[in-house]
Amino acid sequence: MGIVIGLESTAHTLSIGGVKESGELIPSCSALFRPEEGGIHPREAADHHSENVSRIITQFLDINNIQKNNILSIAFSQGPGLGPCLRVGASVARALASELNVPLIGVNHCIAHIEIGRNQTGCTDPVLLYVSGGNTQVIARMGDKYRVIGETLDIGIGNMLDKFARAQGIPFPGGPEIEKLAERWVAKNPNASLIDVELPYGVQGMDLSFSGMLTAAQQLINDGKPLAQVCWSLQEHAFSSCIEVTERALAHLGKTEVLLGGGVACNLRIRQMSEIMCLERGASSHWPEKQYCIDNGTMIAELGRLARLSNEETVFSDSKINPLLRTDSTIVSWL
Repeated sequence: MGIVIGLESTAHTLSIGGVKESGELIPSCSALFRPEEGGIHPREAADHHSENVSRIITQFLDINNIQKNNILSIAFSQGPGLGPCLRVGASVARALASELNVPLIGVNHCIAHIEIGRNQTGCTDPVLLYVSGGNTQVIARMGDKYRVIGETLDIGIGNMLDKFARAQGIPFPGGPEIEKLAERWVAKNPNASLIDVELPYGVQGMDLSFSGMLTAAQQLINDGKPLAQVCWSLQEHAFSSCIEVTERALAHLGKTEVLLGGGVACNLRIRQMSEIMCLERGASSHWPEKQYCIDNGTMIAELGRLARLSNEETVFSDSKINPLLRTDSTIVSWL
């Protein structure tokens, strides 16, 4: 059976994955760039991807016993993302497609999160709460596009959590450690109240804002509040904001499924909030496995597979990257 290969390189993750023609997923092989200090520097991340891409491709093909003559097409993240990182993936994808003489398919990274979730969970027409380092959007299909119903007006929720963590000396990625600290606080303080650690609420109509929340959380630390308590408050306020906008989108569009996607969707608390909200509305809440919430090559391959079913192909002259590619810029021809 033929296989579509996907390359993901939008930010700190370099990943190669695949999907069989039947839609069966082949888990990715990945390499994560971890800065020694500070945040992600695009050029350093791109250098990391360049140095590791040959090894990761070989590892993926060997582990899964994939023969080159079984590869049907090469998909890659065309955007959005960090320009230098995207260029590495695009260049490698072009080289592979040329060497194997198979179609090249440039895909929208944001939409790949939706399609891997639909593949994994069986959702048909969900509202996607897309929460990652660089993106925070509430998305739903309307007509022949996925439309952005609401989004962050400043920074992505994952970026906000990482910035806060970095200020406390927590290494990248900071979100998982913030989750652990918040869980410990609740375990020790089951009747905890947000009154003493209140933060600005992030809802701006149907959009979201996290920069003020970040500044206020840091001020609480400066005022002597325990780190674990502030981590708990930060999660409660940020996640509640996201779930509120998602609920409005459900009500406005009359849909009955919520799909979580992006790295922050690995967090158990935001999953719990989504489940509670959906239960109260008579809707259902879904998310893919952790390995498919975070950036991965398999989700790129899955969107490439769907595009291939619609006979889509990206000629080399149209394969330039687009770091600012919007979710609602892509025609959804496979639904």
